[in-house]
Amino acid sequence: MRHLIKQREIIVDPWRYADEDPLGRERALILPLERWREERERWWLWDGRLGVRIGPADPVAELEQDFLRVSLVAIEFGGIAEGRGYTQAQLLRKRHKFTGELRAVGSIQRDQLFYMARCGFDAFELPEGADLQGALTAFDDFTVAYQGAVDCAVAPQRRAFG
Repeated sequence: MRHLIKQREIIVDPWRYADEDPLGRERALILPLERWREERERWWLWDGRLGVRIGPADPVAELEQDFLRVSLVAIEFGGIAEGRGYTQAQLLRKRHKFTGELRAVGSIQRDQLFYMARCGFDAFELPEGADLQGALTAFDDFTVAYQGAVDCAVAPQRRAFG
């Protein structure tokens, strides 16, 4: 049973990855992008919930026509120096108007969570053994952000105070 942080709460993950359930017996299944590409028609007709896992080099625009069917996009982070997932998240939320669950997976550390949330992630699958309770405090590390982001439309210096 895998736990993750979703909308700033620790929950039991209701989703399974295709390699954990290759036949799709679970009703919420995350497929690798390559399998989604190859078997799109088969999975489009399947009666469970579907997610797609993408890597740092995968084009997010490829999924835009699938948002009626795909309700979760999991973006892989290979390490702290890998930043393309931040851009992918912002593109999915702002340009492509994806409203489903956006999950950060892979080599994620507590210090990244605040920034990931600002880019549009609402779920975080930390590595096995990570302190999820301690990671929850990351969302409160900063009280002011100067850059506009998915989580706030206008940067503080442009707000009217008074």
